[in-house]
Amino acid sequence: MGNIYIAGIAMTVFGRHLERSIDDLAGEALRGALQDAGCEAADIGTAFYAGITNGQLQGQLSIPGQVVFSKIGIEGIPVFNVENACASGSTAVHLAVQQLRAGACDVALALGAEKMNVADKAKSLALFEAGWDVSRVEENFATLARLGEGVEPPPGSESDRPYSRFMKIYAAMCRYHMKTFGTTQRQIAAVSAKNHQHSVHNPHSQFRKPFTIEEVLAAPPITYPITLPMCAPVTDGAAAAIICTEEGLRRIGADRKRSIRIAASVIRSFTHRPLDAPEKSIGHLAALQAYEQAGLGPDDMDVAEVHDASAMGEIIQAENLGLVPFGQGGPAAERGDFTLGGRIPINTSGGLESKGHPLGATGIGQLYELVTQLRGEAGLRQVLGARHAIQENGGGLQGHEEAALAVHILSKT
Repeated sequence: MGNIYIAGIAMTVFGRHLERSIDDLAGEALRGALQDAGCEAADIGTAFYAGITNGQLQGQLSIPGQVVFSKIGIEGIPVFNVENACASGSTAVHLAVQQLRAGACDVALALGAEKMNVADKAKSLALFEAGWDVSRVEENFATLARLGEGVEPPPGSESDRPYSRFMKIYAAMCRYHMKTFGTTQRQIAAVSAKNHQHSVHNPHSQFRKPFTIEEVLAAPPITYPITLPMCAPVTDGAAAAIICTEEGLRRIGADRKRSIRIAASVIRSFTHRPLDAPEKSIGHLAALQAYEQAGLGPDDMDVAEVHDASAMGEIIQAENLGLVPFGQGGPAAERGDFTLGGRIPINTSGGLESKGHPLGATGIGQLYELVTQLRGEAGLRQVLGARHAIQENGGGLQGHEEAALAVHILSKT
């Protein structure tokens, strides 16, 4: 089986783009990726479009990819629309890899784009309510909320303003980890402060304001132990990747020194695992599969981007990826292990909390950061000597875990 490479990748600035359309954002990402790869739109053999908001927020219930691509110069080739909740962008990349391995083409496009900031904010928040079994909403919520039982929230730790009910679920997961492993609110705040510090040096980040741990703890509460800086914002943005076989690289004349090999690409779905068996979690099983596929292990990883829709997500996923033992993510975060210059830098981009979380574009945005790191082009947030990188991106909820989860390992050639 031949190698597969990311030859070009680009992203818009993630943020609140109130005056820009989803087509405009997608076009910017596509043009950037084509320029980065040194190729033309006509070189692309298959395109995958990742988007969740087109239907509910723009009214484009069907063929969103064909509609968007028709306005930005992609037509006449197979176009596939991908929806896998917050893992949609990573899923588009995975499917592009499979298409290339199958020999259907030698150059493929994966593009994710979202326009989430609209006049009716309730419609944006309602999107998150679709990320689980909608026929069992109250049962889902009750099951997941019970994870937090046994940890009493202190007075004044609940927001009086509307927020996504998923934040209550994230908070319950936090409290479960707290009572099971002794994780503290300060350790979770250390993750958030670190990510906001990293984002200062990322020109594509939605937020670039530094926070200390004390400032994160003193920020407006959402629901215990989560405060506002620990949460990913509502974000607009797009990201695109040009993915090639060896033959595709030669055909478009890509710069081999800047082409990054996809050493592993894994997608898994949830299982009804026991709650007290983290070693059977979807994230851990996907990581093991990816390490085997790449012929590498956790100790080989130099930098990671993980899904931190809330700061607790980084702790959980660092453990799932084997970067620290189960239960040790909190202490490692507080020690600075995940900080730029630490033992294993995580979310050098600022993570979803700071860089932003435009759902279908999120996974490709994570890969943009890792490609930039492996190329040695990350500037003040560069991990020196980085050769191998790992990405984790989850979407939706089923049972006690993500409904879908992607892990990619990238290697410098």
